[in-house]
Amino acid sequence: MSVIAPAITAQTLDEYKTAVDQIHPFAQRVHVDISDGEFAPHFLLPAGQLWWPAEWQIDVHAMVARPSEHVAQLIALKPSLIIFHAEAAEDILPSLEQVKAAGIKAGVALLKSTVPSVVAPLINAADHVMIFSGELGEHGGVASLMQVEKIRLIKNINPNVEIGWDGGVNIDNAYTLTQGGVDVLNTGGAIANSDNPAGTYNLMVREINKHGVI
Repeated sequence: MSVIAPAITAQTLDEYKTAVDQIHPFAQRVHVDISDGEFAPHFLLPAGQLWWPAEWQIDVHAMVARPSEHVAQLIALKPSLIIFHAEAAEDILPSLEQVKAAGIKAGVALLKSTVPSVVAPLINAADHVMIFSGELGEHGGVASLMQVEKIRLIKNINPNVEIGWDGGVNIDNAYTLTQGGVDVLNTGGAIANSDNPAGTYNLMVREINKHGVI
């Protein structure tokens, strides 16, 4: 069953707390972005300042150039999943293996230009592959539905891997993405910028769980 994971992209502690407070009443699985200001254009709240409600299932999306410099600190936070980018400035396979050895799920994010076959060893090692269709470090991107084709290519490499999607998820495309094979729909601007975040979240949950009409 697919899930909606509200996303937090914050540059300051105040922004982070506001985001946590906004989604706390309804969120269960939450996607938290961090960035080193090098791999992505903006510095986001560093791992050392992250916190979250104990009942949340947390996926940390680390937009960092050198995951090996961050992996120990991220493991210490004990999230459910840590995602590194295949396009990082170093081989991320050792970091993925370090994450898994700590009993945490390891994920690989693919930018729009990355062909799955080129990073097949990473996909084989991963518990989760996230198709990144947005803009690094930004909310409110547009979902490039052409990227859905990557799901088939990823599954040909690792049939059991969980598929995530980041970028432009909204009420209008959530059902389509789910039907295309996306397991985790990371949702930033559609919820964060809504006048009724809880209502938007609940509408999206209903969308991904509805049955198609033949």
